[in-house]
Amino acid sequence: MWMACTNRDTIRVAASLGVGALAFSFVDPEEAKNWSDIYYGIIKSDECRPIGHTVNANIAMVSNFSLHEDREEAIRRGHEGFEFFGYALNALVAHDTVPGRTDMWGDYIKARGNRTQEVIDAAKRADAIATGIGTPDDMRAHLRAFQNAGVDQVIFMQQAGRNKHADICESLELFASDVMPEFKQEAAAREAKKQKELAPYIEAALKRKNWMKPLEDHEIPVVQASVKQAQVNQSTSAAE
Repeated sequence: MWMACTNRDTIRVAASLGVGALAFSFVDPEEAKNWSDIYYGIIKSDECRPIGHTVNANIAMVSNFSLHEDREEAIRRGHEGFEFFGYALNALVAHDTVPGRTDMWGDYIKARGNRTQEVIDAAKRADAIATGIGTPDDMRAHLRAFQNAGVDQVIFMQQAGRNKHADICESLELFASDVMPEFKQEAAAREAKKQKELAPYIEAALKRKNWMKPLEDHEIPVVQASVKQAQVNQSTSAAE
């Protein structure tokens, strides 16, 4: 089982219940390490009392995503859409909206100004950057930073704003050919090492679990039928 988490408090809850943490907040590797340390610290402590039949000790982080051999082109293709996602999350609850009339995208573009070019200019001044929007080398450094921070999985934010389908597919193909193989090659050994380290803690957590008594047959409620006959390829009147 997994639990959606947006801050350190919900990370703590997920760990205390022994479920995976889907961290739906865009944080840098330094903050990701803080979240991972909190999560696994609780997994290994007496605070962990699994809600399920096992412990799903995993923490996943969301990340921006747009790859191209040319870093500037990757930014042009993906940065505007990525930042719109964050803008929209806030605008939906913090801005007044007139249904059918409010132009959220237009408001975003006005507020954004020349942001894409500013990001490109900043990237030009850097010898190397670790980000999910850039070259395969940029992405590789980005993933290594999260890996070293204790993050188990990364979720790519791709379909946001007006990102083009063709550009997304091209990014995925480049990721699959140039970045993914080395991480996939290490995955089995990395997971085996992790499971060996966590095994005694998971065993202890399961002993602390409050197990429910299995239901007797007479305790299981009957799910009542909703119709006399299933309606397949026919109108309601025909079924009647």
